[in-house]
Amino acid sequence: MTDSRTSRHIPKQPRTLAITGGKGGVGKTSVALNLSLTLAREGYRVLLLDGDTDLANVSIMLGRYPERTLANVMAGECSLRDVIMEAEWGLHIIPGASGVEQCVDMAAEESLRVLKALSRLEKNYDYVITDTASGLQKTGMHMIAAAELACVVVTPDPASLTDAFSLIKLLIRRGYRRTPSVLVNMAQGASQARSVFQRLDAAAVRHLGLQLHYLGAIWRDETLRQSVMNQRPVALLPASDPSSRQFRTLADMLNVRLRQLPLRKAGIAAYWHRVSSGSADTAPASGGGQAKTPKDPAQECKRLTAELGEILADSNDKPLLRYEAFQGLFALLGRKMDADAIEIIQTGLASLNWDKLEKEQREHMATHLRHLAAEVDPAAVPRKAEAIVNKPEREPYYDRISFGEQSRLIRALKEQPSNISLDQLLRSLADTDKNGS
Repeated sequence: MTDSRTSRHIPKQPRTLAITGGKGGVGKTSVALNLSLTLAREGYRVLLLDGDTDLANVSIMLGRYPERTLANVMAGECSLRDVIMEAEWGLHIIPGASGVEQCVDMAAEESLRVLKALSRLEKNYDYVITDTASGLQKTGMHMIAAAELACVVVTPDPASLTDAFSLIKLLIRRGYRRTPSVLVNMAQGASQARSVFQRLDAAAVRHLGLQLHYLGAIWRDETLRQSVMNQRPVALLPASDPSSRQFRTLADMLNVRLRQLPLRKAGIAAYWHRVSSGSADTAPASGGGQAKTPKDPAQECKRLTAELGEILADSNDKPLLRYEAFQGLFALLGRKMDADAIEIIQTGLASLNWDKLEKEQREHMATHLRHLAAEVDPAAVPRKAEAIVNKPEREPYYDRISFGEQSRLIRALKEQPSNISLDQLLRSLADTDKNGS
């Protein structure tokens, strides 16, 4: 493959991506390293920030042990360029990138020195990819907020989905305004990967009012597992190797996704400058916006919906609160009855889990909906259905007017010959009553 690095246009700001996960063990560092190497192999200039707060995991996966990290830059012991490690295909790596958070506590003059250097550096790249720390630490939240796209790595393990949901929920709660992408790692195949994503997406839609983006999947692969143990990433294998080819597909999907997003005017250094100067209100995951920007109506609705869900879940008086909540929401919806309102109602009804209802409850609901349909548009209700709607429901009863008291009927049954039919008996009783006997 020819090296097209010299022919590529270096943008004023790189595309920035944060590879993250709700828990450790989902393979996010392997994804970050192999994806970065693949992009570098295709001729892009890539800077990989190793943001793990404990170990330089990226370096370890390459069998390298850095002598300096970003912490040395913060301490004024060396320049930013002195800590850059160069890997195969010209990939540049900065170990200990989580140290950038120290800028928040540094003197303004010192933090500006570091951030200016980072700002100048990142403009030399097409991509800046951050391998964030796992979990819900503040540093990781800031790293996600600093990037224009968050890629949440999950596995089919249910605990991974639970932790990923907690991460996304915390991001939304702290004002994150962008749509996270999801990458399913260690999947057995396309069907399982889609199923895993749909479970997480359904939970996000239901509880957070947020629809996630599916970035793709990486299959469970013995070669990939061995590459971690051997400290030689699969992206270094021949391009025809299936394990290596997976990350080329992922790189293509990433480029497609980034083309759908507007290019940000400011990079990672600018975000950290806002945080360190206090203009970002020190709240991680603000989505890169400033604290005093007007609230986005769509995101505000999602936030309020999520808060309402939490209130209903924590309350001891759930039925009454649910009743009041639904009444209030439907009252808001009914202020303007139009095609959009109808579609919202139809979609909402269709999304309810009717299978959880008992048979009697389903029948009751179906009857109510038929009554409602007749009120909305009587002409649209079929005659058979209209008859069912208009027919009053009656409990079975004994007709005393026609047949007299039940005790009399029982006595007459005992006195009649065994060969007389019930129809003849009832008719004779009715005739007797009419004749006054």
